[in-house]
Amino acid sequence: MPDFAEPIARLIDELKHLPGIGQKTAQRLAFHILRTDAEEALALAQAIRDAKEKIRECTVCNNITDTDPCFFCSSATRNRKTICVVEEPHSIQAIEKTRQFGGLYHVLGGALSPLQGVGPEQLKIKSLIERLKGGVEEIIIATNPNAEGEATAVYLSKLIKPLGIKVTRIGVGIPVGSDLEYADEITMLKAIEGRREL
Repeated sequence: MPDFAEPIARLIDELKHLPGIGQKTAQRLAFHILRTDAEEALALAQAIRDAKEKIRECTVCNNITDTDPCFFCSSATRNRKTICVVEEPHSIQAIEKTRQFGGLYHVLGGALSPLQGVGPEQLKIKSLIERLKGGVEEIIIATNPNAEGEATAVYLSKLIKPLGIKVTRIGVGIPVGSDLEYADEITMLKAIEGRREL
């Protein structure tokens, strides 16, 4: 005898495909959805369908968007001489929350990871190089501060610097509000390397 009716078991199974969702969380979510009224559950289903049908990549920067070009690429107020390079679209929101960057973006679609079969040809590097012909003066590399992100930053720097374009890397180090005693040696090294004058 099965644990759940077939539709519930299928819902649980589909929810388990989401990142960070195991069996117990999937069961909780499935039963929460069942407890909500039909209108709320159908609204969730429609939101998922709309996202899958209407969201696509911007043909300029590879950000996810429902219009092409995206909001950033089509804005007349953005600084077109500076491009911030990120691994994934969700990184753009983290930068935009600061309200300090007014340039354009370029989404690589990942980071170099030879062990996982991700080389330069799997990333959107060719389209970035094409964009540099439009009067770009600075590239800010905002890849993640891990081995793959660092390798990607070094690779891009070696590729772009010979073109006469300034290449900078976001600062990394000790997070605000933390204690130095809890910082590992790599984080501390990056904090010291990225120091600035007061």
